[in-house]
Amino acid sequence: NKSNFKQNAKIFIMNTTAQKNELIFGYSSGNLGEAKSLFTSMYLYLNSIAAKKASIFDNMLAQNFNELEGIHPKKIKYTDCIKSSDSIDKNKNTSNNPLNRLIGDINNIDWKTVYKGFKEFKIPLSDNDSVKLIKMDPGTSVPLHSHNGKEYILVLDGSFCDEYGEYNKGDMQINDQQIKHNPTANNLNGCICLSITENDVVFFGKFGSALNLFTFIKSFFK
Repeated sequence: NKSNFKQNAKIFIMNTTAQKNELIFGYSSGNLGEAKSLFTSMYLYLNSIAAKKASIFDNMLAQNFNELEGIHPKKIKYTDCIKSSDSIDKNKNTSNNPLNRLIGDINNIDWKTVYKGFKEFKIPLSDNDSVKLIKMDPGTSVPLHSHNGKEYILVLDGSFCDEYGEYNKGDMQINDQQIKHNPTANNLNGCICLSITENDVVFFGKFGSALNLFTFIKSFFK
């Protein structure tokens, strides 16, 4: 029906290439905070298409830098800063995993159980945005919810699906307060995601009021 079409169109707009390119360009230009920088660096590490786009942006910015009046790079040429496709491929190894460099092996994380089948690990960064790892056991769902700000989700392992599609390793989803979804982890492997939330979650449905009260109380102990 028309209402479903409009809602799905809204999701499509939020997840267009332009939205993701904006995040990548912000990373290349150094304009992101710590949380989004970590998130985007992991996205580029896992997604080769996104990494090639970042390389294009880096090259554009290097060219612009060279054309600035009164600024003259010393000892290096601006072309030394330009990445090639070969250098992107060489960076695809475990030692270059941005998340591993920050918190160590993900398999050794001390997960905090939020409810049965759902665990999280908050990454300590000095940022207004909250960034954490989420681990969902096979078949585990998150109740229908939205957000008071943008939510960024990057699948690190496994997959999940919601009303708008299936998301596998290296896929990113961007949501806002106009979008409601009910993510469910893959029935075989579950999923591990890196998530940024700019503000609190808003739950809906039968237990929405109780969950929102819990979230409100929890906010005092952040």
